[in-house]
Amino acid sequence: MKLHEYQSKRIFAKYGVPIPEGEVATTPAEAREIAHQIGGSVVVKSQVLVGGRGKAGGVKVAKDADEAEQLAKQILGMDIKGLTVEKVLIDPTADIRDEIYIGVVIDRAQQKPVIIASAEGGVEIEIVAKENPDAIKRVAVDPVFGLMNFQATNLAYDLGLKGHYVGQFTKIIKGLYQAFMDTDASLAEINPLVVTGDEQLLAVDGKIVLDDNALYKHPDLAEMRDIQEESPSEREARLAGLNFIKLDGEIGCMVNGAGLAMATMDIVQHFGGSPANFLDIGGGANAEKVAKALRIILQDPNVKSILFNIFGGITRCDEVAKGILEALKQVPTDVPMVARLVGTNEEEGQKILAEANFPSATSLSDAAQQAVALAKGA
Repeated sequence: MKLHEYQSKRIFAKYGVPIPEGEVATTPAEAREIAHQIGGSVVVKSQVLVGGRGKAGGVKVAKDADEAEQLAKQILGMDIKGLTVEKVLIDPTADIRDEIYIGVVIDRAQQKPVIIASAEGGVEIEIVAKENPDAIKRVAVDPVFGLMNFQATNLAYDLGLKGHYVGQFTKIIKGLYQAFMDTDASLAEINPLVVTGDEQLLAVDGKIVLDDNALYKHPDLAEMRDIQEESPSEREARLAGLNFIKLDGEIGCMVNGAGLAMATMDIVQHFGGSPANFLDIGGGANAEKVAKALRIILQDPNVKSILFNIFGGITRCDEVAKGILEALKQVPTDVPMVARLVGTNEEEGQKILAEANFPSATSLSDAAQQAVALAKGA
């Protein structure tokens, strides 16, 4: 789950990270009032959960409150990469002398949080990694001990900071790390952290991506969800307790287990197909849940065939088979399908499908080849 810039920066501020004293507006009149209270020039920033806001015209500088109102009128309602701007953040402009990138992510290989930093802030870190990898500094943090002072200090020096900036940076990076840990985030970043004309460090932009699996511990953060960031199918799947990600392919996949779902997508790709989604119905899925999952897959007009790959452990194959047939009663379709059911009650499940003349396969490779052939009209 992604948080908006203003939400992320407000969380950072609770951990001692200095941010501009801005406010959010939903109307041009509100934007004018906020700009008037700030005084002087302000930046009007669209709040949408996509990158490239500036290039799309969603970030503009206003010299006074009147111009802020006019710019807010232009930006509010704007479409940026398929998302409608419903809020703008009005921040005082900063006298930027230099820019730094800092972020915290999970390094799965090291099984630790890792701080990533670069003196080339204001640029997407992926671009820096590609064009100038030596500019990126990495610090692995032991989650038991947390970020140590010497690690933060050394990182400051590695970024070229000196004098009083080192103490400021240490406080900021420790605050960012603690915010990352306390919110169970998968990403927390400030880009850029700027050096201002009055020799202060200031987080003028921020981003937090939360781990959906930990949201049950953070109802206050869960309430911040912007449903506009989700497609209707992803929203429906979340409410139904399904792990679903829409992709651009043509073969719908319904699988139980994230690892098996990844393997299913890989083998579909191997045989020349392209998966239309990642969908994990989880363990113990019953007929009703399977029916909901199938309806979600069928909402995608690009789907030309559907592959069911169920390894029955907790999940019973006969329940899955019933779910498939029940969904087809509720949502009639001419999209061809093939099922591979193995494990608990597989004979019962296969019998249910056979009696309904539903195509099935005994191996995953056979099922994947059939699904690819069906998608191609064979």
